[in-house]
Amino acid sequence: MWKYSVVRSVAVMLLLGLSLWGAAHGQPLPSLAPMLESVTPAVVNISTVTRVRASNPLMNDPFFRRYFQSERGNSRDSQSLGSGVIVDAERGIVITNDHVINGADTIIVTLADGRESAAKLLGSDPDTDIAVLEIEANALSALDWADSDALRVGDYCVAIGNPFGLGQTVTSGIVSALGRSGLGIQEFEDFIQTDASINPGNSGGALVSIDGKLIGINTAIVAPGGGNVGIGFAIPANLARDLMQQIIETGRVQRGELGISAQALTPRLAEAFDLSVDTGVIIRRVVPDSPADKAGLQVGDVITAIDGRRVADVGDVRNRIGLVRIGQRLQLQLIRDGERRELDAIVEGVQSISVLFEGASFIDVRARDGRRYVGLEDVSANSALGQAGVRAGDVILSVNRTPVATVEQMEQVASRTPDELLLLVQRGRTTRYIQLGG
Repeated sequence: MWKYSVVRSVAVMLLLGLSLWGAAHGQPLPSLAPMLESVTPAVVNISTVTRVRASNPLMNDPFFRRYFQSERGNSRDSQSLGSGVIVDAERGIVITNDHVINGADTIIVTLADGRESAAKLLGSDPDTDIAVLEIEANALSALDWADSDALRVGDYCVAIGNPFGLGQTVTSGIVSALGRSGLGIQEFEDFIQTDASINPGNSGGALVSIDGKLIGINTAIVAPGGGNVGIGFAIPANLARDLMQQIIETGRVQRGELGISAQALTPRLAEAFDLSVDTGVIIRRVVPDSPADKAGLQVGDVITAIDGRRVADVGDVRNRIGLVRIGQRLQLQLIRDGERRELDAIVEGVQSISVLFEGASFIDVRARDGRRYVGLEDVSANSALGQAGVRAGDVILSVNRTPVATVEQMEQVASRTPDELLLLVQRGRTTRYIQLGG
């Protein structure tokens, strides 16, 4: 950390020295102003209005409802502020964060010149925190996309947004890290980390390179004390653009699967399999006729990297698969019987037995006493099961009052009434029924 501070201090002193030299010799001072003058018109303010039902118990009485309820009804408006970026001036396409507009009844986009326009939500993807809006307005400015795969740690960048509702604000910094994941901010993560200040209200705004191209969509910060500590995150431009195109084309983001169940490689497992590596995931189930099966993956294979990026646990594998399009080819680096191999697998849209099971993965588990049951290996917070409060590690004992001991049995029972399921779920020593669909 001290080395970084010294380097940055030297850079600032050097720039200051050059500025003073230039001023003394009648030369123009170095500035980001010319670039910002062309870029900032494409960054917009987003305000939302959400109708929230009031919870006044007196309004349950007909007398109070008749004489005291306002014309707008027993409700109030909740407002929020964020930012967005115009990426297509002709169509009026604006990209922002899902959490900026989530649940809004009305979305208003305010341009840099003060014009306001009601926005239409084309679609969003809560799992990556991307939303796409459309506005009708003339003479719009749009940002050009950068190739975020070409970014390097140390590249200068500028964050533009609307922090704390103050109006358009610019902060500068560098790219601190790339490919950040496992932070627990979103379901699927591949963030650019930057020390350019990203404050409340900057969400959905632009992270641009010093030549004025869009390299990322500002999304989140790490703020242990409630303030900015120089750790901000942005969704890379290449990922944001791909998600946006899917939303424009189909109204949503479609994700595929490989069709495997796996567990993290532990030192004890590495020793048992006589492996020379201590990180990766070991496959314990391959779904028949799945992309993994077609690619030749086998139980016992240890996946160490995907497309050259090391994987440390199941979350890394899930994250990588969840961020690519259906039909995309992934190169898997693995170890089988002590030998290193490479296999190509194509991500496919695996149809769930029930849409209510989408976003979750299950595995057959055998207890020490020999009893078999269905374990919930992973679940998305935005899935039907996740919304019902089910978590990874829970056990499904029955479906529609029929006991199930294997994933196959569970799928057979669920296939009879895929749109309505009654699950008996166990967590620790507690069991409860959960009704889905219907």
